[in-house]
Amino acid sequence: MEQERLIALYSQLTGQAAPAKIEKLPGAGSNRRYYRLFQPDGTTLIGVIGTSAEENQAFLHLSRHFADRQLPVPHVYNHTADYTAYLQEDLGTLSLFDAISAGRQQGGHYSDEEELLLRRTIAQLPRFQFEGGSPDLFPHCYPQPQMDRTSVMFDLNYFKYCFLKLQSVEFNEYRLQADFDRLADDLLLEDADTFLYRDFQARNVMLRDGQPYFIDYQGGRRGPIYYDVASFLWQASAQYSDTLRLKLIDTYWDALQPYLHRADCPACYQALTKEHFLRRLHLFVLFRTLQVLGAYGYRGLWEKKQHFIDSIPLALQNLQRELQLGTCDAYPNLKEVAEALSSHSESPNLSNCQLSNCQIPGLRVYSFSYKKGIPADTTGNGGGYVFDCRSSNNPGRYPQYRNLTGLDQPVIDFLEQDGEILQFLSHIYPLVDFHTQRWIDRGFTDLQISFGCTGGQHRSVYCAQHVAQHIHDRFGIPVYLCHREQGIETVL
Repeated sequence: MEQERLIALYSQLTGQAAPAKIEKLPGAGSNRRYYRLFQPDGTTLIGVIGTSAEENQAFLHLSRHFADRQLPVPHVYNHTADYTAYLQEDLGTLSLFDAISAGRQQGGHYSDEEELLLRRTIAQLPRFQFEGGSPDLFPHCYPQPQMDRTSVMFDLNYFKYCFLKLQSVEFNEYRLQADFDRLADDLLLEDADTFLYRDFQARNVMLRDGQPYFIDYQGGRRGPIYYDVASFLWQASAQYSDTLRLKLIDTYWDALQPYLHRADCPACYQALTKEHFLRRLHLFVLFRTLQVLGAYGYRGLWEKKQHFIDSIPLALQNLQRELQLGTCDAYPNLKEVAEALSSHSESPNLSNCQLSNCQIPGLRVYSFSYKKGIPADTTGNGGGYVFDCRSSNNPGRYPQYRNLTGLDQPVIDFLEQDGEILQFLSHIYPLVDFHTQRWIDRGFTDLQISFGCTGGQHRSVYCAQHVAQHIHDRFGIPVYLCHREQGIETVL
């Protein structure tokens, strides 16, 4: 089904019946799926299948906007009417992350050639921030038009619930929240119509003839210029030395100057000095480090992915450095937490990180079998939703689907072509959207949604997967997803 949609787009674009070959590419950290389409003359295109039409629309709109301003991004050729698939330019196979792997493997000792690639990359960042940013662009951003207080608190609570609470660190949650409030105020102090890439990192830079091209900006929005600099230069696994960081900051600062002296420069940047820039930058380094630790908590401590566990000490070293620089001084309770964490940066506590032993508040979605009972609410709050999927046609009645689950494409195709499950979900999406929005607005910390069917294998798995992804895409919040009878636990 996926390839058929891409073949139709290819035929529409080229007038040919089909590409000579289609090759599925390795998955990344999102639900988008990528294919390389080979034309008869040997040239290639990239086909993309995305489950979120709104996210795809944001990418397409941003791509057109950036291309009109001659920014180095892939050209998008065409897309389906429902925005679930599109074809784009193939920028090759070499990412900046791969190109500087030797320096990374040598503990941050980068060669002159690698340093040059890093300089070329960060020198392009002000172009995206100032030329790419404009008031008419931001309403098209996804999942929201700007970095605001809600998104900041999402990230700070990400750190608290997904990393800090898994450590043997005592803290007063109310006092820490007061520091989070102060930090959010400080982060949002400056207001400007500049573009925040949000995921500006080496993996999202492709190199062609030694020049950087940029991808995966669909999560971008209106926001301050410091965030992306912090994200790029303080990537924990890169292990950039302080000397190299200062060189790259100088490169960025030089590239920034023409925009600071333009007549249309936002007021908050017109008198920007290097000293003020560095002070603000380290505030965002602190914020970004907390956010990254939250991600490592999810991916490493919950999902038990070793790469993320290995990166935790590196991120804690970045936190320790911000302590030494005094970045945490204005937030005394956060400072105490950071000091406690950095004291064991070589061996963070993993003893309490087995998923089955942790009950972290949040939004949780389950699939289950009614034969084995409804999932218990372990938070003590009770309530939530339990939806019965058994009214829909059961793939388990057919031999070809009995050994598959609602995560497998043949089952997905069966359910969607049958249509009953889609009608069922069409009533559920508005209900959970309303409840989730109220949950966020009122500052609640726990909501459970469960889907049951006969065996907990096909219909309930399909529904739980799609509703969890829908909530995550629409609201940009972490969602714990458990397919209980399949033994699958993950966090979106």
